[in-house]
Amino acid sequence: MIQQRRFFLARSGQMTLSAAAIAALAGTATGAAAQASAQSSAAMSADVDILNIALGLEHEAINAYQLGAGSGLLQKPVLDVAVLFQSHHKGHRDALINAIQKMGGKPVGEKSLDEYAKALNAASLKTQADVLTLAARLELGATNAYLGVIPAFKEGKLGQVAARLAADETMHWTALSSALGKMLPSGALSFGA
Repeated sequence: MIQQRRFFLARSGQMTLSAAAIAALAGTATGAAAQASAQSSAAMSADVDILNIALGLEHEAINAYQLGAGSGLLQKPVLDVAVLFQSHHKGHRDALINAIQKMGGKPVGEKSLDEYAKALNAASLKTQADVLTLAARLELGATNAYLGVIPAFKEGKLGQVAARLAADETMHWTALSSALGKMLPSGALSFGA
């Protein structure tokens, strides 16, 4: 009987120790989960910051095309292409806003058309070629920006979105460069460097 009590007390002690160990492990697991959650939140915040920079580029592109379309400098077929490209940028904007909001972020706002006109030096645009040159420069910058941020995304699917946006920007740059009579790049791996 005494031996059974000792065995029971010994087993109770082990059980208490095991329960304490489990509680400690649970505390450690909770701490690890909290740390992982904080890291995930920081990664998401970094992704939102990148997406907001991209959204700023899209706002700029939409307004640059608006300035070009409203300038009276674009001939009919070129004007149609500018309006088409502007619609692409509006689609990019909407996709970025949606992604930012789904991630709990606040999308960066659009500036006024006058602010974009000043920043882009729209007063210097005197010909259709000037407008196309500005648009091509912005498209190339956006292409390189999207390609450059792909490795920075913590969420892999965002890299795919950035690649798709870069593909659109590259198409825009190619069409604009062609309209300007510029040669396509002669070397491989011309973008994103």
